[in-house]
Amino acid sequence: MDRRTVAAAGRRAPRVHRAWLVAGVTFLVLLASAAFRSSLGVLLVPIEDDLGWTRTDTSIAVSLNLVVYGVAAPFAAALLERVGVLQTALVALALIGVGCVATTYMTAPWHLSALWGVVIGTATGSVALVFGAIVANRWFVARRGLVIGILGAAWATGQLVFLPVLAAIVDRAGWQAACLAIGLLCGALLPVVAAVLRDRPEDVGLRPYGAPEDADAGAGPPTEAPPTAGAAIARAVTVLREAFWTRPFLLLAGTFFVCGWTTNGIISSHFVPAAHDHGMHATTAAGLLAVVGVFDIVGTIGSGWLTDRVDPRLLLGIYYGLRGLALLAVPALLGPGVEPPLLVVVALFGLDWVATVPPTVVLCRAAFGPERGGIVFGWVFAAHMVGAGAAAAVSGALRAASGSYTSAWLLAGALAVAAAVASLTLPRPAGTAPARPAEERV
Repeated sequence: MDRRTVAAAGRRAPRVHRAWLVAGVTFLVLLASAAFRSSLGVLLVPIEDDLGWTRTDTSIAVSLNLVVYGVAAPFAAALLERVGVLQTALVALALIGVGCVATTYMTAPWHLSALWGVVIGTATGSVALVFGAIVANRWFVARRGLVIGILGAAWATGQLVFLPVLAAIVDRAGWQAACLAIGLLCGALLPVVAAVLRDRPEDVGLRPYGAPEDADAGAGPPTEAPPTAGAAIARAVTVLREAFWTRPFLLLAGTFFVCGWTTNGIISSHFVPAAHDHGMHATTAAGLLAVVGVFDIVGTIGSGWLTDRVDPRLLLGIYYGLRGLALLAVPALLGPGVEPPLLVVVALFGLDWVATVPPTVVLCRAAFGPERGGIVFGWVFAAHMVGAGAAAAVSGALRAASGSYTSAWLLAGALAVAAAVASLTLPRPAGTAPARPAEERV
């Protein structure tokens, strides 16, 4: 065996597979983008007080951010085939940083809508759950469900755990300092992403982690030219048209719509003001959301591990059912203090906050195949964020009409229970072969 053969063997069998380094950097990107997108929640009141804007002015930016964030996902999944994972991450982080810094120069409400709603919404939507799912599908054969769970935990934890940190920066130095801090963190991530992240294992002469030894490796990237941006967008629309009226898509999109309604829509947007209605201090309520984020790490990683071993339909039924029970209990448990039953409910929120992601990703892949599955999950994720936006608006309207959030919590709980039942009616996954579009029309 000559030196070149030994060197090549060493490159093919590193002590730590590069897939784990790629997953680690992807974790950081998802953590940061989720934290930055959701940080607008702690900036709204300071911005309103400083610039004299109304809640209606700032709410437009919040709604636009949620919708753009969700709708960007399926197109991002298609465009990843054109520009690649690495370029997508670099451009997205740069846009988030520029958008956050630019908000410190705002003089009119439409500036907030343009910067946070459109620019940051598009950028964070491009490196959200769909981004993580594509990285996991490309780089992992073994432990794929576990990795998807870990990356899902990054997305949810970033939304919740960093809110108290950003709130502390706002209290001490103002909302502009918090925006500048976000911009600096984005800049610090850029060289790390550039050094580690690559589009596919083949780009560095590797097999995906856990791929069979007889699989082709080191052949380099595909020789076919990547599709044009227009073709990529057209593919996203085509996949939606082919999948839309199938039973699996309607059930997956419908249950994920409820997932968005019962997480980002009501808990992230309305838990703090609802707790305030019951006499709880805003800092205490924000701390409870941070606890949700901590428990989410355990729940989502555990869900990824379980998804490799348990029927994902059963997992979704359990997750939505427990979430529904927790939501139904909230009106009776909120008060000026934090009692043990409320902590139990908060723990349940955390354990299944994004636990629904790994089984949903696996079911999309099983129903629509490895090629279309990522784009289908992008559209399913868009339904998630549409549900979040609808819940934010409906819950606020119910609070304004009745003077309390009780009806909003009960509606969310009922929807979660319905999603639990619907999950159990999904077709049994039978491998990863693509489903024919006409097989299960409704």
